[in-house]
Amino acid sequence: MEIKGKKILIFGLARSGAGAANLLARSGAEVTVTDKKSKEELTGFIERLLPSVGLALGGHPDGIFKNTDLIVVSPGVPLDIPLLKKAKDAGIKIIGELELAYQIIRESKGQRAERTEFLAVTGTNGKSTTTSLLYEMVKSSGFKAMIGGNIGNALTEEIYKKVGDKDALSSQLSALNCIVAEVSSFQLESIDEFRPNGAAILNITPDHLDRYHHSMDEYRDAKARVFLNQQKEDFLVLNADDPEVMKVESEKLKTKNEKPKTVYFSRQREVEGIYFKKGMLYCNFSHLPLTPNPLPLISASDIKIKGVHNLENAMAASAMALLAKCPIAAIVKTLKEFPGLEHRLEFVRDLDGVDYINDSKGTNVGAVIKSLESFSAPVILIAGGRDKAGDFSILRPLVKERVKALVLIGEAGEKINKALGDLTETRFANNFKDAVMISRRCASRGDVVLLSPACASFDMFRDFEDRGRQFKKIVGDLN
Repeated sequence: MEIKGKKILIFGLARSGAGAANLLARSGAEVTVTDKKSKEELTGFIERLLPSVGLALGGHPDGIFKNTDLIVVSPGVPLDIPLLKKAKDAGIKIIGELELAYQIIRESKGQRAERTEFLAVTGTNGKSTTTSLLYEMVKSSGFKAMIGGNIGNALTEEIYKKVGDKDALSSQLSALNCIVAEVSSFQLESIDEFRPNGAAILNITPDHLDRYHHSMDEYRDAKARVFLNQQKEDFLVLNADDPEVMKVESEKLKTKNEKPKTVYFSRQREVEGIYFKKGMLYCNFSHLPLTPNPLPLISASDIKIKGVHNLENAMAASAMALLAKCPIAAIVKTLKEFPGLEHRLEFVRDLDGVDYINDSKGTNVGAVIKSLESFSAPVILIAGGRDKAGDFSILRPLVKERVKALVLIGEAGEKINKALGDLTETRFANNFKDAVMISRRCASRGDVVLLSPACASFDMFRDFEDRGRQFKKIVGDLN
C-alpha cells in the first residue's frame, strides 16, 4: 500500500478515524477528516489529531472526495450513504480502518516468509471478553502481541503509538508476531483483503437492525465476512449451539471454494474443538497432539469469570489459543486468573445485602438474556436507552421468571414497557440517578440491581462506558 504523498480522506472521526488519520499522516500522506458532527461535538477527538491533519466538519462539503486517492471509512459510517456511493462510482477505492491496519501490518513483513498471526473475534455478544482472554493467553505463551479493534482501542491507533517516526514503522511492526482483534459487523462490511489466520464467530443474535434494514440475513452475512478470505491454512472457531452461527456455516462456509479448518465449541454436546461436560471443559482436536484426546482442560468452577456466557467465551478463547499453538499451561493459567472486564457483569458493591452489577455493555437483547441467566436471585433490572430495532419481547420468559422490578430509562422506555411491563412491577425514571434510587427502594436483602440496558447509550450518554461509570459513581455515593 503506497501511502507517502497520497491524498486520503477519513470519513468519520471518533476513535477509529483519529487513529487512521494520525497513522497515515505520520506515514507521509496528505490527510483530511470529514464528519457530519460539529467541531464542538468532536473536541475530544480533534485534540488527539496531528496538526497536519485537515478538517471538514459539520457536514460533508460538495466535492470533498475530488482528487482523493483513497477513502478510509470509520465503522459508524454506513457504506450505502449517497456520498460514498458517488465516490465509488467515480472509481475511488474505499476501505475501512480495519482493512487499513491489516494491510499495514501485513506489509511490514516485506518479503519475509513468516506472517504475523492475526486472530479475529466477532459475534454479537462476548467479543471483548473473549478477545481479552485470548490476548492474555498468547502473551502468557511468549508471543509479542498487540490487541485492538472494536474493543475500544483502534488497531491503527495502537500501531501509531508503537511507531516513533515513519521510518520505524516496518521494524516496529515486523517484531510483532501476534495481533488479537475484536472485529464488529460494521468493520467487516468494509474489508477487502483482510485475512485472519484464526477467526471465531461467538454468537449471532438480533442487533444493529436499524443499520441492517431490519434484516437478520444482512447482519448474519456481515459477520460471515470474517472468513471471506481465509484459506485452508487458516482456522475458524464456531459456536455449535447457536442456530444463526450454524446457518452461516451451512449457507456461507460450505459454498466457499477454499475452506479454513473449522472447529467448534459447545455447552450442550461433544464436538471437535472445546466442549463442556459434567462440570469440565474438554479439548477434542483430531489434528493436535493431545494425550489423552479428549483432554480435560479445566473445571468450570476454576474459571475466575462466572456465568454461562463466560463459559462460552472461555471455550472460544481456549480453542483459538490452542490452534495458535499456545501451551495448555498458559491457557489454564489465564482462565484461572483473568478477572473480567469493566462494564461486563462488573460487581460494583454490596449495599444492605443487595448486589449492584454494572452490565452497561449489555446493549442488545441477546446480551441481557445472557446476563439474566447468570443470576438466581431476584433482579431489579434497569433498562432502556436508544433502541437499535431490538425485539424486547424475546426477554419475556426471563423477565417473568427472574425480574422482580423493571426500571426504565431513555428513548426506548415506552417500547420496552409495551413489550414487558405487564410481567412485573415497572417504573419509569426521570433520569439516571432517579433510576438507581427507584431500584434501591424496590430491592430487598439478597436481591440484585442490574444495569443491563438492552439499548445503545447515545440518547443520554457519550457511550456505554460513560453510562457504566456514571452508574458506578451514583451507586458508590449511596449511603
